[in-house]
Amino acid sequence: MDHRSLLLLGLLMTDSQHGYQIHDFIEKNLAFISNMKKATAYSLLDKLSKEGFIDVTVEFDGNRPPRKVYSINESGRKQFYHLLVNNVSSAESIFYESDVGLMFLDHLPIHEAIQSLQQKYEMLKEKYDTIKHLSIHECSSGVTIAMNHKRRMLEADLFFIKDTIQQLSERLQQETE
Repeated sequence: MDHRSLLLLGLLMTDSQHGYQIHDFIEKNLAFISNMKKATAYSLLDKLSKEGFIDVTVEFDGNRPPRKVYSINESGRKQFYHLLVNNVSSAESIFYESDVGLMFLDHLPIHEAIQSLQQKYEMLKEKYDTIKHLSIHECSSGVTIAMNHKRRMLEADLFFIKDTIQQLSERLQQETE
């Protein structure tokens, strides 16, 4: 079990939902927190059902195809709390794939390294601006805390990249003098 199972169980804590509702909520509201794909969500829902953490019923509505409705049960609530405590109390290792590129930045001409970092900065700034303008005050306090964490991490990344561009620009200027 991992953070994705915690997410699905957490979403079911308040209400029974169709798989589509769950994925739609994740995609529309939690895109900066989770990159769970629809197939993964359905696969995990089936796994959680087989492990006895959620119950599945089939709903028939007119001519529409039958839809599965997922509900958390008592065993699932216990598992949710167990996963929640483990998740919140753990100190995870964070690996940024782009740190590998930073390790070899000296292999690029400085002007190209600066240009690449400026592109990265603009993309991160766009993500930051999106998060900054989300109306998270309407969300639960937990979602607000998670979004504030993401915002702060982006702020730190933006500061780091801007600082690195400044250092490289100074080095470029020294080399051209």
